[in-house]
Amino acid sequence: MPVREVLLLGNPKLYEVSEEIREEELEELKPVIEDLHDTLVDFRKRYGAGRAIAAPQIGVMKRLIYMYITEPVVFINPRLEFETDEMMEIWDDCMCFPDLLVKVKRYRRCRIHYRDMNWKEKSLELEGSLSELLQHEHDHLEGILAVSRAVDGKSFCLTSQRRFITQVATQNPKR
Repeated sequence: MPVREVLLLGNPKLYEVSEEIREEELEELKPVIEDLHDTLVDFRKRYGAGRAIAAPQIGVMKRLIYMYITEPVVFINPRLEFETDEMMEIWDDCMCFPDLLVKVKRYRRCRIHYRDMNWKEKSLELEGSLSELLQHEHDHLEGILAVSRAVDGKSFCLTSQRRFITQVATQNPKR
């Protein structure tokens, strides 16, 4: 399947809430999942980053996330649950603005409930970077971008300038 164009920051479709997927749509999802895979792999080759992608990022307004770290995982109609209020502050990146990092707060742990390609209900407990990753992708389904979650007005950094992130943290330890 083809590599799809990733919608970039400023595209109004990125702010739309995605539609639930119905069981009878599963067959129609297969080419979309292949496109998500190919697009993610292509992005990884070009930018050296990318672990997951949400369908809205390629203009498919459905509640679908594709993750490929060691093996592909498809999340259909995912829901997040947070059992604690423990947060972490991280520099988030996004395929929709590949040259920008945004400092955001995310829950350190979460549980994701979803359906797989066999329409079976599943759930996973996530922690740390995987928790952050799935929160980020889930936000895409809600029409929320990381730039909307920035900690403050100084929470932006071009990827070419990331070497300054640690210097700023050292100079301003309270931030």
